[in-house]
Amino acid sequence: MHYITRNLETVVCQVTKEYPVVLITGPRQTGKTTMLLKMMEGTDRSYVSLDDLNERSVAKNDPELFLQLHKPPILIDEVQYAPELFIYIKMHVDRYHNPGAFWLTGSQIFQLMKGVQESLAGRVAVLSMTSLSQAEICGKSMAPFTVDLEALSDRAEGRTVMDAGGIFERIYKGSMPAIVSGVNSNSQIFYSSYLNTYIDRDARELSESIDSLKFFRFLTAVAARCSQMLNLSDIAQDADINQMQVKQWLGILETLGIIFYLHPFSNNLLKRLVKTPKLYFYDTGLVCYLTRWSDAKTLESGAMNGAILENYVVSEIAKTYLGCGREPYMYYYRDKDAKEIDIVLEHDGILNPIEIKKTSNPGSELTKTFSLLDRASVPRGKGAVICMKPQLGAIDRDNYIVPIWMI
Repeated sequence: MHYITRNLETVVCQVTKEYPVVLITGPRQTGKTTMLLKMMEGTDRSYVSLDDLNERSVAKNDPELFLQLHKPPILIDEVQYAPELFIYIKMHVDRYHNPGAFWLTGSQIFQLMKGVQESLAGRVAVLSMTSLSQAEICGKSMAPFTVDLEALSDRAEGRTVMDAGGIFERIYKGSMPAIVSGVNSNSQIFYSSYLNTYIDRDARELSESIDSLKFFRFLTAVAARCSQMLNLSDIAQDADINQMQVKQWLGILETLGIIFYLHPFSNNLLKRLVKTPKLYFYDTGLVCYLTRWSDAKTLESGAMNGAILENYVVSEIAKTYLGCGREPYMYYYRDKDAKEIDIVLEHDGILNPIEIKKTSNPGSELTKTFSLLDRASVPRGKGAVICMKPQLGAIDRDNYIVPIWMI
């Protein structure tokens, strides 16, 4: 299996020099441990995993002994299993002040992990790892995606131009390292065991009352609504559970880093905007598996092609930020007249409106809604239509045409 270099490595090196604790969170199988073990080669850092039930038991019942047995610098894997450790890590950090003493991984998202914030506030650098981004798959390092002509031209360097067929092939396979690196050649078999082994098991850790069949049906109902505004009653109806349960289970999927939301862009100068978030998956391969597309070709001409394509673009843009250790400030715009902008990207004090379309020949009608942002209190920058056109182009001076392979 060949190792795929991760963008986050640079960030880990940097924060290891500055913080005593580095915590990498994100779903299972996205390569957190593989990356850190690779980075540890030739150093004196040791490794322990709390997936090992003996180690977990010591960490939970006698955290002080655990840290005597496993002295820093150390990588502790799957740390969410023993939150009891956090207070002892804090005591160690406050006594010795060694940068990079602890590397931790957790397959739950940090903001939703109980106990870390209180005990390690100010002492921990938290990074999120997702499945591979397009840039990483192409072997390129990446900067956060921005609508800037020079930056967009830089992104194209050394990448392969892809047509719609190639893009849908990538969407269908997904971007989990095991599939991309060729360890698992059949994505359908991979996702089937991924669901049974990890999602089911980790979901139970977070809520004992889960019935596997119902949870799987719920997952399918959620995947069928990717890129849509969240509608709890629709999902509840499809999955045959109540709305309270839908809410709780969506919380679990978010905690496990499977889904994320784009919240509606709101600005006190823009009244009459909707309040409901839109739901996306980090990995489109999982969506394709759950919604039962048999191959990339069928998906490309199928009823969900627009929604899954939008999900892919939104998650790829988010990955370019997370892979650089930054939070993406992404929203969508929709007002009460149902006028919509797929993405509003906010950075450096400007808003970039972005439209996502399957077309390879976008026209200026796609940018009409962009002017809705002119009433916001943040200035509007350049806009973009992200689509299947093979080359970077422009609709006019203010709006660019960006190929999907370039994100």
